[in-house]
Amino acid sequence: MDMGQLPILIPLPLFVMALVVPLAALARPGAAFPLALAAAAASATASALALAAVLDGGPMSYALGGWAPPLGIEYVVDHVAAYVSVVVTSVSLLVIVGTRRWAVREAGDRLGPFYGLVLLLLAGLLGMVVTGDLFNLFVFLEISSLAAYALVFMGGRAGMVAGFRYLVLGTIGGALYLLGVGFVYFATGTLNMADVARILEVDSSGRAVQAGAVLIFTGLGIKMALVPLHLWLPDAYTHAPSSVSTLIAPVMTKVGAYAMLRMFLSVFPDGYLRDAVPVADALLVLGLAGIVLGSVAAMAQTDLRRMLAYSSIANLAMIAVGLGIGTPLALVAALLHVMNHAVMKAALFSAVASVRLATGSSSVGGLAGLGRRMPLTMAAFTLGAVSMVGIPPAAGFFSKWYMAQAGLQDGQWLVAVVVLGSSLMTAVYLFRVLERAYFDPPNGHPPDGHLGRAPLVAGAAPDAPDVGAAGESPADVVLPALALGAATIVLGVLNVAIVTNVLEPGV
Repeated sequence: MDMGQLPILIPLPLFVMALVVPLAALARPGAAFPLALAAAAASATASALALAAVLDGGPMSYALGGWAPPLGIEYVVDHVAAYVSVVVTSVSLLVIVGTRRWAVREAGDRLGPFYGLVLLLLAGLLGMVVTGDLFNLFVFLEISSLAAYALVFMGGRAGMVAGFRYLVLGTIGGALYLLGVGFVYFATGTLNMADVARILEVDSSGRAVQAGAVLIFTGLGIKMALVPLHLWLPDAYTHAPSSVSTLIAPVMTKVGAYAMLRMFLSVFPDGYLRDAVPVADALLVLGLAGIVLGSVAAMAQTDLRRMLAYSSIANLAMIAVGLGIGTPLALVAALLHVMNHAVMKAALFSAVASVRLATGSSSVGGLAGLGRRMPLTMAAFTLGAVSMVGIPPAAGFFSKWYMAQAGLQDGQWLVAVVVLGSSLMTAVYLFRVLERAYFDPPNGHPPDGHLGRAPLVAGAAPDAPDVGAAGESPADVVLPALALGAATIVLGVLNVAIVTNVLEPGV
């Protein structure tokens, strides 16, 4: 294989099979899943090979159609792009396996279109990661967004309402990004990221560039669900089909965060987004506010999926804080949290999907006694929860630790306080769940002779389903969730190697 073609080979299998899978499913519906799985595996393999090649020989580029940049579209894979590609493809591969039964139940006879949309979503996300062209990033952004809208719409009446809100806000975000790119193009005459950076290094004083930067980051802020532009996310994660929310929650918004980071690294000159335009300061303030608001809102939820949705808002805000601080250590912490949050949120949503498959409920009250009835599923949830709280050696601890260090080194002591506070608030709402699962008897009914414990969440116990007959989910559901949960520990142990060999050279 010509290693120089790896940048295009990362999204290409997904694009091709997004067209093939719906057609193949017309003749043989059972072919949709294995074909989608094969495409995801091919993309994951290309991503892993690209990361190995970058670590060995440095960044790679590919000129689409043989048209050299800046005239043509360039795909670029450097340390950061290869790293994010591996995260997205690896997590997605496990989620596709673990949600197969949900896909069959929720998509019914539309498995072909369903998996076609899943592959199109992933193709758009990976296209955003590898492209070196500002307009091409918009194209991939909208491809992934359109696929996500359609998948959320499959969640019934509530999913349609949530999907419509997502569509409206997402379209506004895409339009703002495109308008910003237009301003940058008017000022520089090019859309190639490296070429824009070269021109702006010489002259970046124009009002058009400043307006373009503000519009680009506002648009990406909506896609990333940055407070206060997050209103689409809770309902989308809660009411989307389980097979969809388990996929988009770990990877969709992380790629939006990556696109923001790419603007810092590859488009705007060093210091421009702090000195000429206060984008970095805005990200820092909104990020700190988002951490607090997301964590507080998560504490108030009685539905696990909605709780995890607000938790995502808080964790995405933490990535924004890293971008706002802007030092190399802060950017490393933000990138590390992109991976950690993708893996631990995939583990949590996969465990919730397993619980719903066995009990039909995702309420906190419905977990009573499941620690004994579904030990493997709850083990996966526990590993994800421990990492979310930030208990070493789980991966979540190290990205929070680096973030707090970056804040203190930059004189932003409030960052360390908020990061520590977020861990405490995360412990409140996730350990509540674990207490319900491991220490409450089924349905919250106390054993004979015991007074029992008051409901941990008001109103949860009376309508809790009967889990007395619930058993462990099938292996193809549980094992991917367990693998994701175990990965949070492995990645925590390997954090120094990841930071030293991949992230520090990348930033």
